[in-house]
Amino acid sequence: MPDSASEIEIISATPEHCLAVALDVERYPEWAHDVKEAVIRERDAQSRPTLVDYRVAALGRSTNYTLEYNYSLAPKSISWHLVQGDIERAIDGEFRFEPLGEATKVTYILSIELIVPLPGFIKRRAEGRILHTLKELKVRCES
Repeated sequence: MPDSASEIEIISATPEHCLAVALDVERYPEWAHDVKEAVIRERDAQSRPTLVDYRVAALGRSTNYTLEYNYSLAPKSISWHLVQGDIERAIDGEFRFEPLGEATKVTYILSIELIVPLPGFIKRRAEGRILHTLKELKVRCES
């Protein structure tokens, strides 16, 4: 059964800027602490990444997975799902961008199912690190 979590941040930047930072996946290693590498394998007609290989730090080791992105609700939302992973059975996620005057309300929703079950305290620690990515996105967008 997948574990799900969500987080909301108000970012002092336009939705367009927040979306642009979220789409620049090759630069994630510059600001998302746990992302060690992001390689775009495919792009759509608008040059947005559609298939991306990631290498991330996870629970004291490195994990590799491939995500496929969906832009059917862009620019209000982008979503992704797992195509392939070494320790993941499923990953489904979404960034939602809502304008708030000169700022943006960004909602990060994530559901992950690992191949090997983990104890609850380890899951909670991992969840906190994953959701911290939204705080890192806020810092990047506001810098």
